[in-house]
Amino acid sequence: MDQRLLLMHQTMLADTPRMRAYDQALQQSLRPGDIVVDVGAGTLALSLLALHHGAGHVYAIEADPQMLDVAAHLIEVNELKEKLTLVAGDARAVRLPERADVIVTEMMGNLGPEEEMAEVVRAVARRVLKPGGRVVPRRLITRLAAIEFDHEGWGLWSDDFHGYRLDPVCDHVEAAAHLHFFQREPRVLSDVVAAADSALGTGNTQLRPSLRLHLAQAGTLHAIVGYFAAELTGSVSLANFPSYPGCNWAVWIWPLRHRAVTAGEQIRIEVHRPKARAGIRLAGDWRLECGFVRRGEA
Repeated sequence: MDQRLLLMHQTMLADTPRMRAYDQALQQSLRPGDIVVDVGAGTLALSLLALHHGAGHVYAIEADPQMLDVAAHLIEVNELKEKLTLVAGDARAVRLPERADVIVTEMMGNLGPEEEMAEVVRAVARRVLKPGGRVVPRRLITRLAAIEFDHEGWGLWSDDFHGYRLDPVCDHVEAAAHLHFFQREPRVLSDVVAAADSALGTGNTQLRPSLRLHLAQAGTLHAIVGYFAAELTGSVSLANFPSYPGCNWAVWIWPLRHRAVTAGEQIRIEVHRPKARAGIRLAGDWRLECGFVRRGEA
């Protein structure tokens, strides 16, 4: 058993806001006796929450052979064979003996779409979801904003380090994305725009490859931050920015050459979404082309 895999699931289970949000969402979404499909079931946390909130039966779909062994052991120890069926394989291709009232999944990447959640859930819903069935989450949005770091990360390369300059380090940094866990909240300098917006289960996804950020306040522009916002239900949501203690998701950062900016300026952005590799779009492969809009430019 790859211990890194267990540690990853340990981190996800320890993310209290994440687990609380799904607990509340399933409590709101389930009716007694509902048939539930858990896509990417892992250690069965969402399956168990569904049973806790009255599901009649749960089909837990998992593709990873190692996690299948773990899940099977959990089902046996908890004596759940009559209530919880483990299904091995790619969720887009598996067949179930009955249709579901609810699909639940947690396949959000740091940006949102990396694990192809919208595509997978659409395929599963087409096969197994009853008319009028519910999907948790029901919506996934990827958002971008311009930020100024608070003396960490990309914001450390200052032009005043005890009277010396560290900003020449920026000359050696490639234009490439990286992931970051904030220790101090950054200043958001611009409006927040959606680069992708998916209504899960419906196949309705809107992509915005070209967009603009309008700067709302003056500061030093350090980077563009990318993150996800998921609507689990109408009243329960989950996002990885602003950061919170114990969050298992990093945020996506596109570093920019430091520049003093003023309110009213605009940044033009072209979003380059990578092709999927074995069902995954790696966060580090997403790219931006950024430039300032000249005065009077449409």
